[in-house]
Amino acid sequence: MTIQVGDHLPQATFRVNGPDGPQAKTTDDVFKGRRVVLVGVPGAFTPSCHRNHLPGFVQNLSEIKARGIDAVAVTSVNDVFVLDAWAKASGAEGIEFLADGNADFAKATGLDMDGTGFGLGTRSKRYAALIEDGVVRVLNVEESPSKAEASGAEALLKVI
Repeated sequence: MTIQVGDHLPQATFRVNGPDGPQAKTTDDVFKGRRVVLVGVPGAFTPSCHRNHLPGFVQNLSEIKARGIDAVAVTSVNDVFVLDAWAKASGAEGIEFLADGNADFAKATGLDMDGTGFGLGTRSKRYAALIEDGVVRVLNVEESPSKAEASGAEALLKVI
């Protein structure tokens, strides 16, 4: 079942790149006591994610934070090394990248999708959410993984 507005995020562990290499960050580490825009993407460097979805959040980061948002985080079913490379290649300084390499978070939230037809395996649906202290306040999920409209930065800015 897909997570809904008003639900608490399930517990999961992400991997992030730290100064000494990969480290674990739990759902509580990322969301507890914070207002976070969470962006889910099917895959780093994939065309829609790389060209259409992430750039809006990079370009609008200061405006998003000016609305009382503590952090913008991107999660994908990729390993921490791929997400780190994507963050650097995208100039996404100031955005947190959360590797969900085994799709544990995507599955726990019901926001996973079957990308096997494209050789991608299990992936995250494309979405943008506002999370306040671990509770979903806004959730915009795309109907099609190739679209980045309802989940884009501009659409989210209209509702936060």
